[in-house]
Amino acid sequence: MRQFLTIASNTFLELVRQPVFLLLMTASGAFCVFLAAVPYFGFGDDPKMVKDSVLAVMLLAGLVGAVLSASATVAHEIRTGTALAVLAKPVSRAQFILAKYAGLAAALTVLTYFNAIASLLASRMAFDAYGEADTRSLAIYFGMLALAYLAGGFANYFLDRVFVTITVTAACVLTTLGFLYVAFFTKVDTFFGTPQVVDWRLIPAAMLILLAVWVLAGLALACSTRLDMLPTLAVCTALFILGLLSDYLFGMRAEAGEGWALVPYTLLPNWQLFWMADALGMDKAIPWSYVARAFGYSAGYIGAVLAVALVLFQDRELS
Repeated sequence: MRQFLTIASNTFLELVRQPVFLLLMTASGAFCVFLAAVPYFGFGDDPKMVKDSVLAVMLLAGLVGAVLSASATVAHEIRTGTALAVLAKPVSRAQFILAKYAGLAAALTVLTYFNAIASLLASRMAFDAYGEADTRSLAIYFGMLALAYLAGGFANYFLDRVFVTITVTAACVLTTLGFLYVAFFTKVDTFFGTPQVVDWRLIPAAMLILLAVWVLAGLALACSTRLDMLPTLAVCTALFILGLLSDYLFGMRAEAGEGWALVPYTLLPNWQLFWMADALGMDKAIPWSYVARAFGYSAGYIGAVLAVALVLFQDRELS
């Protein structure tokens, strides 16, 4: 158990130290908030468009982060011989893969949390054609991001700490504080006099996105046992697109009794189960019981994908 925790924690720290992780995290979060400051002229559906957009950004950032992180933690270590050095110790290959996935999932949880905070702030800032951009909230968020980078630079220069790690930690803490201040201590009224409020229904929606990102992490990890970054990205993107279309391509045919469609419909991850933007657009709440069922589906799928990853890694030549 000690070896598992050591490998998982080292994997997590190694991933959050990557400059690309910091850039992806801050760029996706900043883009989510920026989307809420743009006029769409959506005939009253501007807030809905903002929520759809920020959930899409969160999911795509998770896809890119999963591929980049899995390639950095598995494919790169196999290529450089680090994996062979670790497995030379009393560590089994199954323990190595499972610990790598735990560290990868933890890093992607940080990424999704950061984007979820930005999405909640964007739901508070969203306005329609009768309103105007909430520049104060925009300035607070970007000010907190700038302060996080300054904190990382200060810690690196004067305290000899790792710039990326300090900046990631400071960005998560400061943007959370900035969001809480905007949500509970500031007020912006719409054209009709009603206050703009945070759409807290985004929390279960973000949890579903996190479950989808964990599934993507398992797929990327399985691919990284045999492939480099670009082929892994191509395979995961193909699985992502096919999973989005699985209801149309295979689901209806499987329900119609066509047996051949049942196999791909079962094997492909159904990303529509994790996409609840349409429910938010119809002013419906996402029940936590549904999130629990989605967690069961994702746990089963992740277990199957990690079993495939173990099979692929078991006879992988590491020398």
